[in-house]
This record gives sequence, structure tokens and C-alpha cells, in this order.
Amino acid sequence: MMRYPDPVSLMTHHRGFSHSVFVLTALAALLAWLIRRYWPLAPYSGRRLFLTLWLVLVTHPVLDAFTVYGTQLFWPLPRVPESWSAIFIIDPAYTLPLLAAMAYGVSAGLTSRARRLLAAALVFSTAYLGFGLAGRLAAEQRVREAMRQEGIAVSALRAVPMPFNTLLWRVIAKTPDGGYYEAVSGWLDGGARPEWVRLPLNREAARPLSDNPVLARLRWFTDDWLRYDRIGDALVVTDLRMGMAGYYTFRFKMAERAADGGWASVTPSSWPSARGGWPQLRLVLARILSPRPPLPLPSWSERTLR
Repeated sequence: MMRYPDPVSLMTHHRGFSHSVFVLTALAALLAWLIRRYWPLAPYSGRRLFLTLWLVLVTHPVLDAFTVYGTQLFWPLPRVPESWSAIFIIDPAYTLPLLAAMAYGVSAGLTSRARRLLAAALVFSTAYLGFGLAGRLAAEQRVREAMRQEGIAVSALRAVPMPFNTLLWRVIAKTPDGGYYEAVSGWLDGGARPEWVRLPLNREAARPLSDNPVLARLRWFTDDWLRYDRIGDALVVTDLRMGMAGYYTFRFKMAERAADGGWASVTPSSWPSARGGWPQLRLVLARILSPRPPLPLPSWSERTLR
């Protein structure tokens, strides 16, 4: 495993060159050539062998790109990492059918029934990803329209699935005046207005880091979905894409207050974040089925500065 000097570098280089379709295509070609070279009697044509290896290698990062984390599918091109936000990183509805079909195939052998089950599981899982993309677009549209009706200007907006499902969506929306909204909207809301809470981005707090290359890379990696907070003598940078208000997954201390009262960059370190448990998850799961009661976003968001 490659080592990096700080958690920001680790985060932004993860799913990097090893997930590039260009690198993996070249690797598939090399492996196919080596197999044909040293196993000339292999019962596979070179073309079929290459296609099989390519699919095995490439489907992994493509599936990663359907989550929100960020996958550099087109490295070394300087594109913002792909994060299509169609599926939560752990979703039983996607994983279990594939796992069950594979387990049956291993135990029963590659019978015609096993092949049909494997094909059905693959079709279902692929359709489920499409359902997730549709859910993301629908949630974004519902929140955008609700905010338009409230006279709220939105400069950027994106939806992310809530834990373990694609029926309930968390939507973050930036405003031109330097704030953002945490909103929640679901497929089963029945026309109810999404709930939301307005929070600050605190961009002015980032000025001491204006020349920091690590922050510049983090801004690129996250497409600038960042919040800045001065907590005691620490300047904390939060990735808004993962987690939710009060329970953000990735937070980093990137500067600290100097003796003269100014701020100086430091080697980034992880900043502790509140971790939700069963009480919070129970509310999220109940919220899938009904918009009432709404999630307690204002009280949860207060944890961000604790």
C-alpha cells in the first residue's frame, strides 16, 4: 500500500491511477499477451481473453464512480474525479442479489440455471444503478424547484443517497452569498416540501490557505464542496459531500492559530467528527417512508462546531 504524508493526500490519491481506464486497458492487454505467450494452448482467443480481463479490471472503478467519493477514471487527464452519486457505498439492494447468485453458481456449478440467475442478478444490479441516477436527478429537481418557490438563489446543487438506500436523498445546495443548504427529499414524500437548514461555508476563513497546494488539490478533488470552520485554535476543512450536517465523514485540520493571532498552515491531520449511531439511523430509515416527522437537521448541524 502506498504511503502518503497526510490524510488529505491519502484521500485525494485514493482511486487514482490504479483506477484509470487507460492504465487498466494497457494492463489487460499486457496480461492477455503474457498469457498467450506463455500458455499458447490456452482455450481462449486473444481477443476474448483481452475482453474478459478488461471487463474484470474496469468494472471495479466504474462501479466506484457511481458513489460520491470520487474516482479518477480518466487519469492522467486533469478532470474532476467522477462521482456520479447514484448509490451509497454500502447498499444491500445492489449487493445481495449479486452475492446470492454468485454463491449459487459456486455451489451448484455453472449450470444453465446458475447462468440464468447470474445474468438476472447482473441485469437487476445494472438497472438499480440507473434507478439511482434517476433518483439523484429527481431529488435535485425537487429541491431546486422548492427553493425557487421560496426565492432562494442556488449557484450549485447536488444530491447524495442517504445510507443503505436510493429512496431518500440528501441534497446540498450552495448560494451566491457564501452559504449552503442541507436538504432532504425522498421518492415517497408525496409532494411534501423538502426539509432543509441553512449553514455557512465560511470561505473567508480559508484565506490563510490561499497558497496551500494540499488544499488546492482537495478543492479540485471535491469539486470545491468544502466548508471552513475556526474551532478553537484550529482551522478545520470539511468535505460536504459525505455524511450530513453534524456527521460529516471527512474533516481535516489544515491550519492553527499562531502566537501573534494569525493563522499558519500545518501538515493536515484528521479532525474528529461525530459518528451517528442507531438513534440517528433509525430516524433516517423511518424518514424513507414518510416526510413526517422531518429529520432534526438544525440540532444535528450544531454538532459540526463541537
